[in-house]
Amino acid sequence: MENKDKVAIITGSSAGLGASVAIGLAQKGINIVINYSKSKEKAEEIEKICKKYQVETLCVKGDVAADDNCVHLVNETIKKFKKVDILVNNAGTTKFANHQKLDALTDQDFIDIYKVNVVGPYQMIRAVEPYMKKQKFGSVVNVSSIAGKTGIGSSIAYAASKGALNTMTLSLAKALGPEIRVNTVCPGFIGTGWFLDRFGEETFNRIVKDQEDITPLKRAGTPDDIAKSVIFFCLEGGEHITGETLISDAGMHLSLPKQ
Repeated sequence: MENKDKVAIITGSSAGLGASVAIGLAQKGINIVINYSKSKEKAEEIEKICKKYQVETLCVKGDVAADDNCVHLVNETIKKFKKVDILVNNAGTTKFANHQKLDALTDQDFIDIYKVNVVGPYQMIRAVEPYMKKQKFGSVVNVSSIAGKTGIGSSIAYAASKGALNTMTLSLAKALGPEIRVNTVCPGFIGTGWFLDRFGEETFNRIVKDQEDITPLKRAGTPDDIAKSVIFFCLEGGEHITGETLISDAGMHLSLPKQ
């Protein structure tokens, strides 16, 4: 199936990994729907870059935690393009909390994180499902984390949500075939502006150096690195694959302590 006239929705694509996926798919001739929840200006900057590759684009504001926002995002896509071929569930959230300090998380923290990281992807898949089924083709890629495979990460609530997303991928791959493929990419560290803004340049550079020291491939991941793994599942290279969880982390999971 040629890329011409294909349409991809990438949630949370105004910055970071989502933006890299949007640009990478645009480079391959895919029409792009950029979703953002806060900054229209950043979304429009990514849109301008995508348009350089002679594709059509659309920017839609929406919070994936809200089902009506998910439906609106898909409806706007269908209104403009009449179809949707690819869905990348990239939008995510977390709360930083020491794993050993159980009082650092409340029940509401779990609910808020779960709504974005698990319920949001489910709602987006539910919204695109009838269109993908009708055209007998659809590729869904969920962006998870090695936190969901190893129990590490910014908080226990975050790790638990990504573990749930991994399991949901298996359930939906079984339920939605043969028309729709559903796969997951589990990144390790990704050197995005989000990390830089949160920790500052000195700490960010230290984290990058640590990644280069401990990973078997001696690499600190970038958004472009992970985007390539996501795009592999989106297009024909992954046409024989569904229900798969791919770790993309330069071998970081191999370097984690046993305990």
